[in-house]
Amino acid sequence: MTATSSDEKAAKMLDALQNDLKSLCMETKKRYPHIKDSCEEAIIKVRGASMNPQSSLSQITSQILYPLVQAAETKDPKIVKLSLGLIQRLIVADVVDASSGEHVVETLWMLMESGIEELKVLQTVTLLLTTSIVIQGTTLAKALVLCFRLHFTKDATVVNTASATVRQLVSVVFERVVAEDTKHNQEEGGTEDESEEHVSMEELKVLSANPPKTLRPAAADAYLMFQDLVQLVNADQPLWLLGLTEMTRTFGLELLESVLTTFPAVFYNHPEFNFLLKDRVCALVIKLFSPNIKYRASVPASVQQATPLDKPYFPIAMRLLRVVSVLIQKYYPLLVTQCEIFLSLMVKFLDGDRPMWQRGLALEVLHKLATQPSLVQSFCTNYDMKPHATKIFQDIVNSLGAFVQSLFISPQSSVGAQLGGGSQSGAQGQPPALLAGMPVGPGVSPQAAFFYRGVYLPLCVNIPTGQAKSSYLEMLDKLEPPTIPDGYGVSVAYYCLLDIIRSIHLVMMGPQATSDSAAGVSEQYNPSEEERKIHEQLVNSAWCGLLAALTILLEACTDEAATENILKAIQTFASLAGKLELTTPRDAFITALCKSCLPPHYTLTVLNNASVAAAASASSVSRGHQRSPSSESQHQYYDSEVRHQVVAVGTALATPSLPVGAQQGPVMLTNKNLQCMRATLSMAHCHGGVLGAAWHLLLTTLQHLVWILGLKPSTGGSLKAGRSTAETNAVITTAVIADLPVLSSMLSRLFESSQHLNDVALHHLIDALCQLSRESMELAYTNREPSLFAVAKLLETGVVNLGRVEVLWRPVTNHLLDVCQHPHVRMREWGVEAVTYLVKAALTHKHNPPLKDNQKLQTLLLSPLSEVSLVGHPDVRQKQLESLLHILHSCGELLHHGWPLILNIIGAINDNHSEHLIRLAFQCLQLVVTDFLPLMPWACLPLTVDTAAKFGSQTQELNISLTAIGLMWNISDYFYQNQEKLRASLTSDNQVFPDFPGVPNMPPFDKLWMCLYARLGDLCVDSRPAVRKSAGQTLFSTIAAHGALLHNQTWQAVLWQVLFPLLDKVRQLSDSASTDKVDQGGNILIHHSRNTQQKQWAETQVLTLSGVARVFSTKQKILQGLGDFPRAWALLLDFIHTAALSKSNEVSLAALKSLQEMLQAGRSSTSISSSSDDPASPSHLRLPIPEDSIANWNTAWKVWHTIGSEVTKPPPDEVTRGSDAYIPSQPFLTALVHIFPHLFQHIKPRFVVSDFSRLASVLLGCVSVPVHGDSSPFILPSFTEVVVTPLQEGILQALSGVEKEVTEGNGATRAMVPQLFKLLLQFSSYSCQAPSYGNVLTRPHTTKGSTDWVTMNFVPFAERSMSMVVSLYQKTSNWQEVIEAQVLKNIIQASIMPLRLKYRCPAQTTWKLVITTLLTVLQEGLQLAREYPVHFREMWTVLGTALDSFLFSNSPPPANQSSEDAERDENIDCQVVELIREEILPYATTTPSDFIVSIMVLLNKGSIESASGTDSECEGFKLREEFAKTCFETLLQFSLLTPTDFDPSLESSGRAGSSKASETSNGYTAQESTLNVAKCESTQVTTKLAVTSLLHRFREVLVKYVEDEKLSGKCPLPRHRIAEISFVLKAIATLLSSLKKAPIEKVDSMTWTQLIGLYPHLVEVGGASSTGTPQLWRSLREVLLQYAQLLHPPLPSTPVNSSDDAHIGLINGT
Repeated sequence: MTATSSDEKAAKMLDALQNDLKSLCMETKKRYPHIKDSCEEAIIKVRGASMNPQSSLSQITSQILYPLVQAAETKDPKIVKLSLGLIQRLIVADVVDASSGEHVVETLWMLMESGIEELKVLQTVTLLLTTSIVIQGTTLAKALVLCFRLHFTKDATVVNTASATVRQLVSVVFERVVAEDTKHNQEEGGTEDESEEHVSMEELKVLSANPPKTLRPAAADAYLMFQDLVQLVNADQPLWLLGLTEMTRTFGLELLESVLTTFPAVFYNHPEFNFLLKDRVCALVIKLFSPNIKYRASVPASVQQATPLDKPYFPIAMRLLRVVSVLIQKYYPLLVTQCEIFLSLMVKFLDGDRPMWQRGLALEVLHKLATQPSLVQSFCTNYDMKPHATKIFQDIVNSLGAFVQSLFISPQSSVGAQLGGGSQSGAQGQPPALLAGMPVGPGVSPQAAFFYRGVYLPLCVNIPTGQAKSSYLEMLDKLEPPTIPDGYGVSVAYYCLLDIIRSIHLVMMGPQATSDSAAGVSEQYNPSEEERKIHEQLVNSAWCGLLAALTILLEACTDEAATENILKAIQTFASLAGKLELTTPRDAFITALCKSCLPPHYTLTVLNNASVAAAASASSVSRGHQRSPSSESQHQYYDSEVRHQVVAVGTALATPSLPVGAQQGPVMLTNKNLQCMRATLSMAHCHGGVLGAAWHLLLTTLQHLVWILGLKPSTGGSLKAGRSTAETNAVITTAVIADLPVLSSMLSRLFESSQHLNDVALHHLIDALCQLSRESMELAYTNREPSLFAVAKLLETGVVNLGRVEVLWRPVTNHLLDVCQHPHVRMREWGVEAVTYLVKAALTHKHNPPLKDNQKLQTLLLSPLSEVSLVGHPDVRQKQLESLLHILHSCGELLHHGWPLILNIIGAINDNHSEHLIRLAFQCLQLVVTDFLPLMPWACLPLTVDTAAKFGSQTQELNISLTAIGLMWNISDYFYQNQEKLRASLTSDNQVFPDFPGVPNMPPFDKLWMCLYARLGDLCVDSRPAVRKSAGQTLFSTIAAHGALLHNQTWQAVLWQVLFPLLDKVRQLSDSASTDKVDQGGNILIHHSRNTQQKQWAETQVLTLSGVARVFSTKQKILQGLGDFPRAWALLLDFIHTAALSKSNEVSLAALKSLQEMLQAGRSSTSISSSSDDPASPSHLRLPIPEDSIANWNTAWKVWHTIGSEVTKPPPDEVTRGSDAYIPSQPFLTALVHIFPHLFQHIKPRFVVSDFSRLASVLLGCVSVPVHGDSSPFILPSFTEVVVTPLQEGILQALSGVEKEVTEGNGATRAMVPQLFKLLLQFSSYSCQAPSYGNVLTRPHTTKGSTDWVTMNFVPFAERSMSMVVSLYQKTSNWQEVIEAQVLKNIIQASIMPLRLKYRCPAQTTWKLVITTLLTVLQEGLQLAREYPVHFREMWTVLGTALDSFLFSNSPPPANQSSEDAERDENIDCQVVELIREEILPYATTTPSDFIVSIMVLLNKGSIESASGTDSECEGFKLREEFAKTCFETLLQFSLLTPTDFDPSLESSGRAGSSKASETSNGYTAQESTLNVAKCESTQVTTKLAVTSLLHRFREVLVKYVEDEKLSGKCPLPRHRIAEISFVLKAIATLLSSLKKAPIEKVDSMTWTQLIGLYPHLVEVGGASSTGTPQLWRSLREVLLQYAQLLHPPLPSTPVNSSDDAHIGLINGT
């Protein structure tokens, strides 16, 4: 089928040929017959060929062609036309071979030269070269030259057609090469041609018309053609295209461009072409660049002296740049070095002094390059990264930056207008509002444009992203530079910059990346090391220029969409820099972004500093156009306010760099600022992970914007618009008011998105927030209102990242804690709000593992709250405690491990805190103690106790202290009730419990109690009395209630680490307490007993001492088991001793009560410990008392004695006023004395004489202490009955106990009896002479006086003592110890004083009791005295003195004494005489004679009561007639006894004697003694003494009477004198009567002599008694009658004994 159709075609073709030849034949037959002939021959050949299908047309081509060539040579248009038509038919039939083709070309050349049928010629050439490849070599060159020459004819149609033909044919030549290569490659099977190895570069360098031998034919033609094209453009002669006389550079450049554009493969595959490209083309390009580079628009033409060629020519420059563009785009790998030059030259095209069209062309080329990421990367790799290469890519970007900047410098506009071809008006850079009359202000949507510093440049082209759209590079028809509209340059530069960023982004992030990645979280970036280096260089090279340009464009841009693009580009670039960790570019771009958010000239040091740094880096870019912040601020252009709608007016946030006094005016925000703010937020939101330190810039900016917009932080850290204008000072348009919540939520979302950041990025964010916050804090120090943005956002960040709380917790909370300490109140309010909110949120967050089991996490979360405690500000502490209360209520049960921190928070109180704060903290503690003790780990219990104790010790609120002590009681109850659980869970952890030295293995449960006791002990020495009291009561109550739970050994710690240190501290504090009156503060009255600190401390001392004593008393059984109980006992006694010596009555008395309690308890325990287990065991089976116990009681006795001694020691001699000395009180002394009986029970087995002496000294001391006058009425009863005081009663009781022990005890105790007598006698002596107390002045209790101190009434006490003496003596009189100690003598001695004083005794009962005592004692004692004369020798003298003192006392009876009393007293005197008569005189033989003499003297004195010598002294004395009579009778009785009347054998029964009275005439009875007396000799002496004594006495009275009677004259003598003389007269009469009746031998002559010697005196009495009474005369008469019988005395039978004479002389006083 195919064969048939081709045959048909051939047939048709042959037919057509024949027809055409016929036509030619017809045409030429007339004029050119030879042509006709040739035609006909050709016809025949054709016909023959058609007849024979096997024959080929090509065989006859030459015959056919011959007439055709001839026809052409005729130059006849018609014939030529036909000829060319046939030639074309042959060409189409593809029958033209090489030689035929050559002829055809020659023909065509001839026609070309003749200028005939140019178009047909061109058509034929085209067919000839395109249909086959037979035309090669020089023929081909000729064909090409032919077309070139037609291109330069005059006919425009021909020119254009020729132009098209040349372009086509040039392409055909290269297409042949491509085909040839393809065919060759197929034939060779893809192996490399060996010939390539032999390419000689040296040969290539030599210009030659011969192609390199290594090239195949088609390639050789192309090589030579391309070589000549370059030559022609370079204005050199062609080597191959011979005959080509002229050629335009523009056309040549176009041809070069089309070849380069279309056939890069040829150049890459053939080294020869490669060489041409590098060696020839590039040289040509560089040469052609020359005029463009050298020419400066700013220099006048006359100066440049350029040839016309040297001036930049738009068509050439434009085509040149197109070639360059292709070279760079297509051949970059081959021409790396050359491209470096091209690019450098192109960069220069952008210089400010270039014509605008030149700059426009360069921009378009650069834009083409910029859109190709691979090129951008190559530039960077090959230039910027090479050590010594020019940084081309950096230069490109910088030049773009400089270009953009230069556009906005006004002066360039006029230069541009002149250079731009003169067609521009001078209106460049004017905003259209000024030209067109159209308003371009706010509210009108203006054309997109850039407006900056008064320069207005519209955005006049719209190019899709990533594509290059050239305008001026395509203007191939323009010969003159076109008019470049305003804004074209800036528009292309704008797109160029965006595409550079896009390309860098694609290079880094891969082809699939889009620059709009802002939609989500930034893409993953994982480059290799090599890639990373390239990327870093890209960014480093580009950032300065980009920043310089984009900053201005962003500032100048009036279009929202364009602004958005710029912002996105900035974001993208910043994120890329961030990914590479290139902080400088990243921060510079972020700074630019941030600055765009704020109003112009806004004072923000952090951004200005960053931009200055960027400017320094970009100084190479700027070429003089970089703005510095300072120069910027000098130009007061408020462009943004002109161009953009102002949407908010607010105040600027102060910054630390701003001087304190400086005022910043209101600042305005435009909608563009807000757009930039949204971009900034987007940047942070999407690229937060790469921001690093730049967070600070971003956040600072956002903070300022938020401040200007008046957004304030609210709960949780989100921002809300202020409620009122007054609150925010911001004026905001309605448009923005709706927008504020959106901005606020964007801000919140930004920080919420931080949960997607990795840990490092999160730390960067937190660091930035902290730094920002620190700046705010610094600002607030100068008392300027700070921004709370950073604190709020820290909180927000913390809350959303609680899932990884360990990462952020410390940095966030540490900073917030710093904020909490800030002096500015709003600042710290928010700091503490943030801390507490975070802690609360963190505790309620669902953690994994759960919070309840995670000890580390609990501690971590609570520690910031705990550290808030270190902040001194009360508002912060209050917030902390409120939140703690909330936490306890909401999740207290979860916080098993957090209790130590919670308790530390609660316990972090001090006295600087307010009452309210302490109350709040205490509420927390109460909640813990009431609800959470069972939940808390045991290790926290000591801390709980400590915390409660802290509240006890705080001084702000007394009630809380007291309640806290109550809580400690509750805690002790908890310990008690949960003892089993606690014992099971507790372990000995040294960190938890304090150290309790001395008890090495204390059980933990006991340690718990010890903590409680120790803390209560501390509170017992608080400065406030109420707290001390409460703590003391609680301490001793808990010990009493729960002490039994303690291990025995723990008691050691209780004693030595709680109780004794407490006693010691209290003692010290009491001693140092002030005695000044306490300020009564307010209306509270303080009782006088508590109105000084010392008195208040006294109460504490009482409480503690009695408490400890009670512990000793109640727990004695346990305590005695301790090894050092004796030491403890001794120490407590020491404390009691010290307290007892206290000057405070309250303390000293309490000390004694404590001592008594100890001793009472001790008694019971001793009896328990000293008896066997069976209480019924008889006493003789008792176990011996342990030594320890003995020692303890001995210690107690020593302490008692020491207290007694020291307390009763009188003050020094120089003290005379009681108020100057300490005088113990009566209750104290009473208590002291009352203790002794209890003590004595334990020490009596070991109580010896020396002990008794000590006791005696104490008791004597006690008795002698005076009482203060004020208190005496309470001690000395006011009723008349006199009783002993309690103290005296106590002393007597004590002595009774001792007496009982002594009298009933064994022989060893008898030695004390003399001492006891001595003591009792001393006491008895106080009845007359009260003891003194040192030299202190006292007054008797019965008188008033100036002295405050009163002597006690000792009478009842002394009398009781005397009674005890009697009873004791009656029991012990016959003891050897009593006899040897001369107790009787001592008793008599003691009685002398009261007996002598008699009526002068303080109480009349005293002397009566004493004399009764004496009589009673003598009843017993005289008999013993006679039995043991040696021991009683001294007694007689004393007895004599005593009897004399009593019977003849100097004290007169009271004047008002009744006769009954006088009679009673006289009877007592008579009883004494009776004793003499019955117990002494009968035993005169065994009684010392001296004593008998003195007795006789007594009786003598008593028998006649005379007033001899001293009338005046005797006034008031009553005459004791009965007494005198008794004395006289006794004298008489012992004066008339005969020796035979005495029966020696009945000596012992002498006291039973009786006498028979004989009544004399005078009525006196004389005893007729039948007494049995001792030896005769003694009796005689007694009798003589008695008579002599009487007679001597009588004589005295008579003589005295006579003398007094004479002196008295007519005055009668007193009645008692008359009675006395009357009695003497009667007595003499009686004596005479008795002597007469007695045997003569019994009355010696001496007696008679004395009697007779009285007679003259009697007569004198009669003579003197002129006024005598009848009774006197009767008595005188009786006596004188008796004398009648004595006128002759009988002779004596025996001489008077000389010794008798001596005794008589003694009695008579001679």
